[in-house]
Amino acid sequence: MKAVVYAKYGPPDVLEFTEIEKPMPKDNEVLVKVHATTVTIGDTIMRSFNLPPISGWQKFMARLILGWRKPKRPILGMELAGEVESVGNKVTRFKPGDPVFASTVVVNFGGYAEYKCLPANGVIAIRPANLTFEQAAALPGAAMTALRCLRKANLQCGQKILIYGASGAVGTYAVQIASRHFEADVTGVCSGANLALVKSLGASQVIDYTRDDFAHSAETYDVVFDAVGKLAPALARKMLKPRGVSLNVLTDSGNGEKLADLLRVQELAHAGKIKPVIDRVYPLAQIVAAHRHVEQGHKKGNVVITI
Repeated sequence: MKAVVYAKYGPPDVLEFTEIEKPMPKDNEVLVKVHATTVTIGDTIMRSFNLPPISGWQKFMARLILGWRKPKRPILGMELAGEVESVGNKVTRFKPGDPVFASTVVVNFGGYAEYKCLPANGVIAIRPANLTFEQAAALPGAAMTALRCLRKANLQCGQKILIYGASGAVGTYAVQIASRHFEADVTGVCSGANLALVKSLGASQVIDYTRDDFAHSAETYDVVFDAVGKLAPALARKMLKPRGVSLNVLTDSGNGEKLADLLRVQELAHAGKIKPVIDRVYPLAQIVAAHRHVEQGHKKGNVVITI
């Protein structure tokens, strides 16, 4: 089967097309024919090993997990959507032909390939019928991350939340979940080019950070959520009400991905409360261009790869 691999850390050009053996599902696995995957910030970080600002100890642990001199997991792709082609002997949850979407984070990634074996009891579920495969591929990672972070805030109906980085992958889901699920009063912070988008997702107020000094406003919030990990913590605390909660996507996204969270995201999507924002769609043959685009840091929502 066709796959995109990388044998060393570096720029997008380290990604290479190759032919590898098609996997066979074990007794408790399903074999998914992948129709779509995504390029996330996480994919670009693992490919380049250009880590966000972290301590030396954290960098050491990252090397151990990802690979010291070269990547331990040669196929990137943290989420996917596709069709079940076959199932193992002990699988009862899925059958061939089922349309599914899944996270691959706990199964060594692998979305950049024509096929992927996944545990039948893993973070995989039936694709919401109102989403395409391209949309569903962009749902697991960022949507679950936004949901886990907002749960930590114990967000209540009518409370005021400021979401910094509201037009990114996590931010676009956070605006929708906060406004349409938790029924909070959302203020989104993004660039001027994305004001209309964020407003359409459910924000009652949108601030252009390139023009407005929002951090020195007299307005305060019950929750401040930094959805891109770039807001100074002192600035976030300054905008909080007494007993307000400050969240950062880099430190408050929970303890790993769980099936229960994916099923909750599936339910929200089916109900029309969340819908993936797709910035661009590339074929797998243009994976290098897709990585370059994501690394520029200006994408709106998600970048999808069709296979």
